[in-house]
Amino acid sequence: MLRKISYAVILILIFASLGIIIYWKIEKRKPIVSNASLPEQIVFVRSDDDIVNGGVVFSPKKNDFKPIAIIWIHGWGVNFYSPTYITIGRAVASRGFTCIVGNTRMHDLGTIEGYKRGKRIRGGGYWGIASDEVHDLAAWIDFAESQGFKQVILVGHSAGWAAVRRYQTEKQDTRVIGLISASGSLYPDTREVDSAQLVQAVRIMADGDSEDLIKDLKRSFPSFISAATYMDIVNAPPELKDFFGFNSSNSAITKIECPILAFFGTDGDVGNEAELEALKSSIKRQPNLKNKVITSLIKDADHMYEGEKEQVSETITAWVDTISKSRVP
Repeated sequence: MLRKISYAVILILIFASLGIIIYWKIEKRKPIVSNASLPEQIVFVRSDDDIVNGGVVFSPKKNDFKPIAIIWIHGWGVNFYSPTYITIGRAVASRGFTCIVGNTRMHDLGTIEGYKRGKRIRGGGYWGIASDEVHDLAAWIDFAESQGFKQVILVGHSAGWAAVRRYQTEKQDTRVIGLISASGSLYPDTREVDSAQLVQAVRIMADGDSEDLIKDLKRSFPSFISAATYMDIVNAPPELKDFFGFNSSNSAITKIECPILAFFGTDGDVGNEAELEALKSSIKRQPNLKNKVITSLIKDADHMYEGEKEQVSETITAWVDTISKSRVP
């Protein structure tokens, strides 16, 4: 009997110890986002097609101030207040640059963009029209200019890179002095259009139900997009689908005057060193683009750069310092 009790006591102690370890590892971890130490302000902008988006401005100390604003655009399914965006924005501000992290109409999986003629307009990853993000980016750049910034850097994280590169390709905005692909897709989109999905989307659009959802079979996890969202992807210009000219000499990058920085994390990001090397090889085949694109790796960083705010902010701001000095007459 005593031996059985002893075994029971040992098991209880083991499970109690495991519980304490799990508690301290999970429940007692430091907060993902610490308290702010520099000025921050929630702001809103209105696009020229009447869509309102929120964001946050991270400001540096007055004696550290640099006259270039860095505008960070979110990826698919997230928003401006995602924890690592906040930590990176604060880290960028600590290095003297004002950082604006803003939503576009594609934020989160679904959102209400607004109302037009009494009709609700949906946005977000499931319903938004990505090509319309150019209006949102223009609004954020206009906002930066209203705050005294004549020069901006556009950073597109993940799917946000498609929005950033499209904006500059279409607008060739002279206020934009640099583009950054933060874990964005570099290879061309060569996927064949799924005929069944296309037929379904065309039928839905013809019926006037553009917000009806169809299943996106190309993703590795359950996902849906509206018929209008799907058709917007299908109809993207070829030069944007192969932005860096892997398979084409008439790629969108040939229309970009400003320099570009592209980076990935080394810990399970969506791209890797091999992809960056392939990018550099593609650039070398286009003589007029030499030295325009710089690549980098963020050591130990995952796709959202959790815990690596200093590396990301250092990579960005050091590159911005370099290109801003090169522009001095």
